[in-house]
Amino acid sequence: MNLVVSQVIKRSYILTTILGILLSAALATTCYGQKTKVNVFNVNFPDPTVIRVNDVYYAYATNGTIDGKNYNIPVAVSKDLQVWEIAGDALPARPVWADKDFWAPHVLFDPLMSKFILFYSGEKGEKTGKCLGVAFSDNPLGPFTDKGSPLVCGTGFVNIDPFAFIDPETGKKLLYWGSGHKPIRVQELSDDWRTFTPGSKPSFLVHPSQEQTYDSLIEGTWIDYHKGTYYLYYSGDNCCGPNVNYAVLVAKSKSALGPFVSMANGKQLESSAIVKKDEKWLAPGHNSIFKDSKGKTYIAYHAIPVHQNPAEQTYNTRVLLIKGISYKKGWPVVK
Repeated sequence: MNLVVSQVIKRSYILTTILGILLSAALATTCYGQKTKVNVFNVNFPDPTVIRVNDVYYAYATNGTIDGKNYNIPVAVSKDLQVWEIAGDALPARPVWADKDFWAPHVLFDPLMSKFILFYSGEKGEKTGKCLGVAFSDNPLGPFTDKGSPLVCGTGFVNIDPFAFIDPETGKKLLYWGSGHKPIRVQELSDDWRTFTPGSKPSFLVHPSQEQTYDSLIEGTWIDYHKGTYYLYYSGDNCCGPNVNYAVLVAKSKSALGPFVSMANGKQLESSAIVKKDEKWLAPGHNSIFKDSKGKTYIAYHAIPVHQNPAEQTYNTRVLLIKGISYKKGWPVVK
């Protein structure tokens, strides 16, 4: 009798162990594989812009190495927001004015020009300042061709994280950008996107260090126009490294040019953050907003996976995450 019981226990233990291994493998594939059944793309894909063209989604990220290959601006594609695959380099030929740091690309389609427009930042050699550039393509996959000279340059990293926008109320073409502990700003662009409108000057919209946390540095602007209101999303204040402290914040206005009221001031809160770290993800931020073919709204952003062993935590990989988002009582709510 004891022998029979012992054999049953042994077999049950073996079966349980096998099932546990299979379940762990399935969860790992589902949550962390490059082809995933949840809205996670588990490669280094920081500062993501996601757009939809017909029934295909395109995602663009800051320069980096994926599966051993270097990309100036990697572009990934998906048909369902669940399975993503790298499709190539949107900017295979570097512009003459920059040879590194192709950060935070933003892509939009201009229906009047029938062109896809790419904005990004870059820097050359030992120069000490970032520049903003613009490139054009007939295809969302690229290749995008730079116009040949930067839009604006400056010291440090003030001129990064561009977001281009056609104001639905005025038709004006606007460019938002900013970082380097300076305010987020906006300036009107020419009809062909290649220069700033003559006589125009940048206007400051949101200033850093207005709240207790997350905004000593602010960047990563995205504007979403919803029912007559302009929602300005931005992130702060430290995206990377062991001292990460990053989140998505929001402000709103009745004009694309402001003034913008932060959610903290509008709702009498301590913080304007709507996406913050949790037990699974560190430093979520630098978002984009887009809709699916049915009109459902999503927010895409990057975040750092939390390692189960704090001693083995790394900060080099910022993966693409996507969640649903809606507007309730005048402010966005992330699902």
